[in-house]
Amino acid sequence: MENLPDEKILREYVGCFGLGLRTLYEQLPKGVGPLDPENPLIFTTGPLTGTDFPAPTNCTITTLNFNTGFTAGRAHSHGYFGSYMKFAGFDQLIIEGASLEPVYLWIHDGEVEIRDAVGIWGKDTHETEDSVKDDLKEARASVAAIGPAGENMCHAALVENDKNHTFAHGGCGAVMGSKKLKAIAIYGTGSVGVVNKEGLKPLREKWVADLFTPGLIRVGRAGIPKSDYKFYRESYMLATKNLTSAPLPNWGADMSKHKITLKPCFKCPIACSYDVEVVSGPHKGYTATLAGGGENLEGAAGMIGVSETGTIFYLTDLLDRLGFEAGDIGSTLGLAFECFEEGLITEEDTGGLLLKWGNAEAAERLLKKICQKEGWIGKILSQGPKRAAEAIGGDASERVVYVKGTGINIHDWRSRWGIMLGQILGGGTGWPAPAADLRAEPSVGYNKSTEPRKPEGKPLEIRKTGIIKFWNDSTGLCWFASWGVPNALSYTTKAVSLITGWDITEEEALEIGERIVNLERVFNIKHGLTPADDLDVGPRLLEPVPEGPAKGKTLKPYLKWMVSEYYKLMGWDLKTGKPYKSTLERLNLGELVKDIWN
Repeated sequence: MENLPDEKILREYVGCFGLGLRTLYEQLPKGVGPLDPENPLIFTTGPLTGTDFPAPTNCTITTLNFNTGFTAGRAHSHGYFGSYMKFAGFDQLIIEGASLEPVYLWIHDGEVEIRDAVGIWGKDTHETEDSVKDDLKEARASVAAIGPAGENMCHAALVENDKNHTFAHGGCGAVMGSKKLKAIAIYGTGSVGVVNKEGLKPLREKWVADLFTPGLIRVGRAGIPKSDYKFYRESYMLATKNLTSAPLPNWGADMSKHKITLKPCFKCPIACSYDVEVVSGPHKGYTATLAGGGENLEGAAGMIGVSETGTIFYLTDLLDRLGFEAGDIGSTLGLAFECFEEGLITEEDTGGLLLKWGNAEAAERLLKKICQKEGWIGKILSQGPKRAAEAIGGDASERVVYVKGTGINIHDWRSRWGIMLGQILGGGTGWPAPAADLRAEPSVGYNKSTEPRKPEGKPLEIRKTGIIKFWNDSTGLCWFASWGVPNALSYTTKAVSLITGWDITEEEALEIGERIVNLERVFNIKHGLTPADDLDVGPRLLEPVPEGPAKGKTLKPYLKWMVSEYYKLMGWDLKTGKPYKSTLERLNLGELVKDIWN
């Protein structure tokens, strides 16, 4: 644990991903691998975390990405962990080194204890949370834990907290497992300091009103299962059967019949997370604790052809308990099932499992093999989709879904070229630039959503929405409190100014976002990224869409142009992908020039 940097650094990077990335850049020596003890695991809050603003819940893990091996890992989570971290007196936790035996951390009101975790090593994330709270005799604690996938350092391992939430990306669970750190429990009785309290209430009231602009927050109030998944199914963005087919008929159409209970995060009016009690089918009576969004549901079930809704919820909850990120493991499972269907792997390879589309029991047993690296199939699938395809051989590498060797945020984005380009140009971690062809982003000039399959303009969308995304990712708010929200940039800059007293303008906020985008680029290049990696895309993602309004279309013919155009718009060298010296100096990053330019 260290004191935070001076105010100049704080204002330039703000918090969460921005400040975490700056800290990682300074503390990670070149040549260190993701699982080496020297790779820090950094938890960072933002100035708005734990305040009275809507959805003030963001806490971000930053580390060297285990899933790619060379990019900055970025994983956001919500619930109560970040707010309690602030209340306990910490803005940032830097975890270095590795323990010889399993341990967990207990952080409370300025104190940090290292406690024995030998007895809970091997438990799933939910069992771990319950055991830690029992050990501490503190039911109010927020617990972030790894499951068997993290313990065994599997590709796609995540960190779960508060049962409904995950630090999902960047292989952070594997990094935590390499340190023999089973869990972090945190609780505090403090509060967040506010420089200017007078403007808090009126700003919050206007903001909450804009949050509920009709049609904006589709995930709110557990909106995706309550809507029976209608939007994603009808827009042909549902990821099914490893992206080999059109959406399964009526997939998710009876989700709302199950008993759904909202589980809102700290001071969140949106409430996308939920518990769901299964009321019919083979898992009747089971209660799953799930987060908002649909990527987890599609990764756990859609990608392998499972459509019974109670089983969808059960498998999604199982991923969380084992500690797997759904988009990445979903891409790996989808590959395995397709390869089995096509005869590229056999029952002998799978240890007797019949990986036929829709076989949920086989999927459950396979997941447990993967997290234990059991047998040939468990070992190769624990390495992620790209490496698994290489190990399977034949034409498996033509069937795989990945960017930079790791899974995507798993919807079928092939019909939305802006979002797809953002995924491709990202660091193989989290939600990168979202473009504007799914949701408008009025704060950067997109007052309505754009044509999804028009290549012209997509690189500019990625530049503009990536910059504001990284600003939003650094304030301490959940992205759902700002993405596409009318007046969001005005709200976030005023809120940060009220808390800190900095008087940040909208122009400065966008400059901060651009600085973070470029710092991430320099970090990635320093640790091995090349322009070829920005074109390293699983072939399945570049195949024509099989059905729907985009049938027969693909961004493949435009991809190289799109990437080059994005480089040009960002002020990056077209040949090397490196930010020009002038770009770095304009953003007060001139000291980094020596790290990437000889």
